[in-house]
Amino acid sequence: MTIGVFLAVLFAAFLHAGWNALIKLGTSKLTSMLILTLVQGGVGAFIAATRALPDSDVWLWLIASGVFHAVYKLFLAFAYDNGDLSRVYPIARGAAPLIVLVIGAAILTDRIAALEYAGIVVLGAGIILMARGVFRSDESRRLVPLALGSAIATAGYSLVDGLGARVAGDAVTYVAWLFVFDAAILIPSCLAMRGPGVMLANRRAWMLGALAALGSYAAYAIAVWAMTKAPIALVAALRETSILFAVLIGWLVFGDRMDRGKAIAASLIVGGVILTRL
Repeated sequence: MTIGVFLAVLFAAFLHAGWNALIKLGTSKLTSMLILTLVQGGVGAFIAATRALPDSDVWLWLIASGVFHAVYKLFLAFAYDNGDLSRVYPIARGAAPLIVLVIGAAILTDRIAALEYAGIVVLGAGIILMARGVFRSDESRRLVPLALGSAIATAGYSLVDGLGARVAGDAVTYVAWLFVFDAAILIPSCLAMRGPGVMLANRRAWMLGALAALGSYAAYAIAVWAMTKAPIALVAALRETSILFAVLIGWLVFGDRMDRGKAIAASLIVGGVILTRL
């Protein structure tokens, strides 16, 4: 991984933590996620209209990606209804790179050095330590399976999009279409679960959702591009430094408690990042 790709993925991690914080600010997390998806889908449709259609062998990848992204967003929204940013986010994001690593090592041709594997393991240990506080607090235990469901979907779209973007050969067009499919799947799902009322939101909610959408779109576009330049498992793991950003946002913006466990976990995360660069 070159230094340029490395820095780009770190910036994408910051954007990812930022848009999650905006979703957490919303009164209805599902409505906020729906607004985000509507805006993403609109931006994706606009960009897709300016570019050539993907080849026929790309469409199945895009459909699979749309399903994984929609499932990921639903689980994440419900998890945020049951827990804090600094608890849900580490679980949801932390398990994903470990899943990607196990599956990727079995089915992909990417070659990852021993120190990079060590970095992923250390990073994963820090993420798990960051998440354990849910079992020592009065937060709802329901957030755990919901966050894990989000992690499984994250691992799914990480693998699908990393491979799909390579097949497409054009990350910009691929990302545009995946968000179109995401919107086409998530919006009817939300309407089926909550009815038309899920679309009702005030001006502030729409502004927050739109801003989150732009951050999310940029973050994932950078990540998918990076997956075409570096090993998928390594990019997926490095993105999880967003947990460090999320903890800082939770502490400084939401007033989350910063205890020794979180500090140690953050240090492990930083250590894992360093190992991936050696």
